[in-house]
Amino acid sequence: MLSKVYGSAVFGVEATTIVVEVNVDKGIGYHLVGLPDNAIKESNYRIAAALQNNGYKIPGKKITINMAPADMRKEGSAYDLTLALGILTASNQIKSDNMEKYIIMGELSLDGSLQPIKGALPIAIKALEEGFEGFILPKENAREAAIVSGLAVYGIENIKEVIAYFDSGALLEQTVIDTREEFYKSLDFPEFDFSDVKGQESIKRCMEIAAAGGHNIILIGPPGAGKTMLAKRLPSILPPMTLHEALETTKIHSVVGKIKNMGLMNQRPFRSPHHTISDVALVGGGTYPQPGEISLSHNGVLFLDELPEFKRGVLEVMRQPLEDREVTISRARFTVTYPSSFMLVASMNPSPSGFFNDPDAPVSSSPAEMQRYLSKVSGPLLDRIDIHIEVTPVPFEKLSEERKGEGSVEIRKRVTKARDVQTQRFEQLEHVHYNAQMNTKHIRQYCKLDEASKTLLKNAMERLNLSARAYDRILKVARTIADLEKASEINGSHIGDAIYTNV
Repeated sequence: MLSKVYGSAVFGVEATTIVVEVNVDKGIGYHLVGLPDNAIKESNYRIAAALQNNGYKIPGKKITINMAPADMRKEGSAYDLTLALGILTASNQIKSDNMEKYIIMGELSLDGSLQPIKGALPIAIKALEEGFEGFILPKENAREAAIVSGLAVYGIENIKEVIAYFDSGALLEQTVIDTREEFYKSLDFPEFDFSDVKGQESIKRCMEIAAAGGHNIILIGPPGAGKTMLAKRLPSILPPMTLHEALETTKIHSVVGKIKNMGLMNQRPFRSPHHTISDVALVGGGTYPQPGEISLSHNGVLFLDELPEFKRGVLEVMRQPLEDREVTISRARFTVTYPSSFMLVASMNPSPSGFFNDPDAPVSSSPAEMQRYLSKVSGPLLDRIDIHIEVTPVPFEKLSEERKGEGSVEIRKRVTKARDVQTQRFEQLEHVHYNAQMNTKHIRQYCKLDEASKTLLKNAMERLNLSARAYDRILKVARTIADLEKASEINGSHIGDAIYTNV
């Protein structure tokens, strides 16, 4: 007898429906075709033990299983439950009247209990698009899949529950969550607050500008000046995610299995990989491509501490994603694209010893050592970082003050107002939501200067030998300063004032 059960495969951040066809006929054998990987090929051992421990069995006949489309590579253990139900229905051990209306996924333990799977959210989105009535999956993934409204999601703990549902009409508990309520629920405010930072007012202002416009920023200063402390507090002043951004971010984290017993992500991600990271781990890839740190930072912050300590080749692979805000991984048989619109925050010392041009420094570096150290970070990469700021040590008087500085809550209010200004400006544009995403056409339209500002910018470019890319990035930052001035009703930089006046 032939039976069909529907599962799903995730490629990139999108899902594709997989039809598992099981045929039981006379003879002896177990044949699994359709480009399964080793985890799927080993599933017959898990399935046999799970069925036997729950009062069922794999029939001693010729079992042929095809996973269609047969030319698409399938991977992972999430098809265990799909295959097991196909075998049971094909051998007439259970009924299969309504099974074709559901996507069914789950990894089986030997006792029949289910282990969580990866990519539940994109699978649920695809199931709704293709008209399936429900999605049956492990209970740990149920809240994640239930984000998709209009699809019945059933979280189960054991294969016995599914068998009873189809065979005898036993009820399954549907998981229902209110997506908007999940999104708007109170945020757990980060434990790191800008009020903890003593002094460094100019640095805090630069980070406020970076947060308001989504700009990349690098902090350069000696050890102990507060670079890492400041960077860790940046998420506390970023504006809340939109519902669209939350869904995008949750989908990426779902693909790598980081959304367990969770619903919608409502906080921006903050990723801080160690400097020993490989290029594949940073941008994504592998034999079966997975998102890297830059994609896991999508709509959030990627913090690279001690930038020159990263391998040069690892840093160079970030050039294209920083410009295009997506990364494409190509293999011989397929290509996947992951979004990677993130804020890059980096920190570094000005020299190997960390104490450049300081006569009182305990250690100094020779010119050759400094050149070797600084050459680890290429000019083209630094050219893609909008704001370069020097972090100087905080004097004792500031450190010993009892008075706290301005807190993250107040800074975040200004940043959010500035982002609202940008949202209104770009509401007719599909892929532009804040200033850092503007292209050359948008810069010409929204960043017009008066003659005095042009002269100031010309002198700066000639003295500092800045590139055309740097020119564009200066205008983007100036546009953000103007937006902050407008939102806060204050006056600031000369170029910012000019843009505010002319646009």
